[in-house]
Amino acid sequence: MGSVLIRNVLLLTMNPQREVFDAGAVVIEDDTIAYAGSEPNPLSRCDEIIDGQGGILMPGMVNAHTHAAMVAFRSLADDVPDRLQRYIFPLEKKLVDRRLVAAASRYAIAEMLLGGVTAFCDMYYFEDETAKVAKDIGIRAVLGETVINFPSPDSPVPYGGLEYCARFIPQWKGDALITPAVAPHAIYSVDAPHLQECSRLAKRFGTPLTIHLAEMDYETEQCLKQHNMTPVRYLDSLKILDDACIAAHVINADAQDIELIKARKTGVSHNPGANAKGAKGVAPAAEMYRQGIKIGLGTDGPMSGNTLDVLTQISLTGKIHKLYHHDRALFPAVELVEMGTLGGARALGLDRLIGSIEAGKKADLVLLETESFNMRPRYDPYSVIAYSANPGNVDSVWVNGNAAVRSGKLASADSTKIKYDFSALQAEIREYLKNCG
Repeated sequence: MGSVLIRNVLLLTMNPQREVFDAGAVVIEDDTIAYAGSEPNPLSRCDEIIDGQGGILMPGMVNAHTHAAMVAFRSLADDVPDRLQRYIFPLEKKLVDRRLVAAASRYAIAEMLLGGVTAFCDMYYFEDETAKVAKDIGIRAVLGETVINFPSPDSPVPYGGLEYCARFIPQWKGDALITPAVAPHAIYSVDAPHLQECSRLAKRFGTPLTIHLAEMDYETEQCLKQHNMTPVRYLDSLKILDDACIAAHVINADAQDIELIKARKTGVSHNPGANAKGAKGVAPAAEMYRQGIKIGLGTDGPMSGNTLDVLTQISLTGKIHKLYHHDRALFPAVELVEMGTLGGARALGLDRLIGSIEAGKKADLVLLETESFNMRPRYDPYSVIAYSANPGNVDSVWVNGNAAVRSGKLASADSTKIKYDFSALQAEIREYLKNCG
């Protein structure tokens, strides 16, 4: 890969001092950041010098929870009550296979990269297909194979995801970009013995475990009735809530739950867009952030939140929580940007590698152009990112030192072919729905 100098940028490091360099520069050596700070004079001798043209260079954004391949079903049944049971599960049973997961994941990953996402945490089926696509395009990913209590698209028997995980994890353990994981769907769709088996499998391989937790009202009601515990305390009683656990949503959590999550050093993905669209409630994200919990931002599946970019989630987090708490000072823009970058890296256990721009960390970077009308003036660059920027302002993206996006165009894959293959999927899904009436 050689060496690359990115110069003439406003550099937001998100390092412990939250240093900002008005005339900043970054030097990449192969896959690693070798230098980050004020522009050197004279310029470093590098194989490539990139003029950032006064843009904002920031850490790559982290999508801490999604179901990437569900992009194939985006915009279907958006307003159907109890959509998970009545619509999503039956649709997946009929249509999801290896080919769909590969083509849809490729499309979703392209969309994420173009929106400045350099790492994501996924929970779905046929995760080995997603792994191959992610590796090919060049994005960092924590990929959780779903374990659930009914036959799934990639298993003819309930809980077949466990056996799938046992094959999938060794194939990808130790990869530079891919972190395989175990993904029990939720406490209402995986019983206690199988939840514990998932935990044992994750511990055996030293991989993360990701789960939907405290998301649904019926989940909480059922858990209180059956176990006299909240979902968070129930998961902890099974010895699953730990520093390798990534909990998605965590909407219905009380003060004791938050203390437990903090004590166990569990990662949390806050998904404001999907939570709001699904009318599920406002998670206590502000209190979790205040308590120092490892909390990042996620889009949830593109059938739930409809977007895959973290810039949208950064903005929604600020607006929703300011409104809900009637507090305009809540979540200053710098904290929102931190949640979308370093916060997500912490939640996924990747903060030693990514999440801030510091020498020695991996070169996962995003350059936002600031020539567009919506990006000026930039008195406070954090506010520009949180409340003005959109995915269209993403100029360049590097993952592990490799250019994935250049001048707003996908550089690591053929976008025309990705769209063509995805269009073929859409035609097949439309035909299926037409025949179903």
